[in-house]
Amino acid sequence: MPDFISTFLDVLKESPAFFITCSVLLGLMVGSFLNVVIHRLPQMMELDWQAERLEAEGKPLPEQSRYNLVTPRSCCPNCQHAITALENIPIISYLALGGKCSQCKTAISLRYPMVELLTAALVGLASWHFGYSSLAVASWLIIFALVALTFIDLDTHLLPDDITLPLLWAGLLFNLNHGFTDIASAVIGAAAGYLVLWSVYWLFKLVTGKEGMGYGDFKLLAALGAWFGWQLLPAVILLSSVAGSIIGIALIVFSKHRREIPIPFGPYLALGGVAALFFGNQLSQLYLGG
Repeated sequence: MPDFISTFLDVLKESPAFFITCSVLLGLMVGSFLNVVIHRLPQMMELDWQAERLEAEGKPLPEQSRYNLVTPRSCCPNCQHAITALENIPIISYLALGGKCSQCKTAISLRYPMVELLTAALVGLASWHFGYSSLAVASWLIIFALVALTFIDLDTHLLPDDITLPLLWAGLLFNLNHGFTDIASAVIGAAAGYLVLWSVYWLFKLVTGKEGMGYGDFKLLAALGAWFGWQLLPAVILLSSVAGSIIGIALIVFSKHRREIPIPFGPYLALGGVAALFFGNQLSQLYLGG
């Protein structure tokens, strides 16, 4: 390892304030990238589905430009102005531009800096909570995934396998060396997390004839079970259900959200996952006594 990297890591280890500061800056940068993931990943999935449908129908695939998380370059959706590096600095660029495109002056959604700030705040809190450790780094990965999944689900009612499945497998691998829990609890947590919501889904469908949630919800809860173990699943489910009920009722009462319009459950599962990340021991003590 080069000397400067070794020295930098030593400073991070010895100075909690510096470690947290660097973590917050990392959170801002990754939050900016998560905005790209939130916007583009559902569109990439749609393009893949269209290609699969055409292939199944024996129709030729249309020629199209490459579209992924890197290509094409980000641009204003109104005037197609390519976003420059100076216009893409987290938070600072938004404030400097007054929340508007530098060319056409179309308003930039406030959600972009909000995602950056939310990611940075959670990453900084995780670094303060866990200190300089592998748990802190693992918590960053969980936070990045949950933030992306939350906003994708709010936009599209989808929880992409491209995020939920790697999150699940990463949780199992991390707990091989007793990360947040032991590997047995992680494996049982993954299986139980999936089966619990799968059972609720089918019971609800048999009773009402309607689908109450999607398969992505099963996979997300399985991923949380893989990271935190079966012991925290009751707390995650309870917190998610209570939060979903309160916010759902508030939307119907105050925002005139029609009852027949489904409300995504993924954001509430993510909220329960964040609670498990920071308050796992306290939550388990409430009903397991340790």
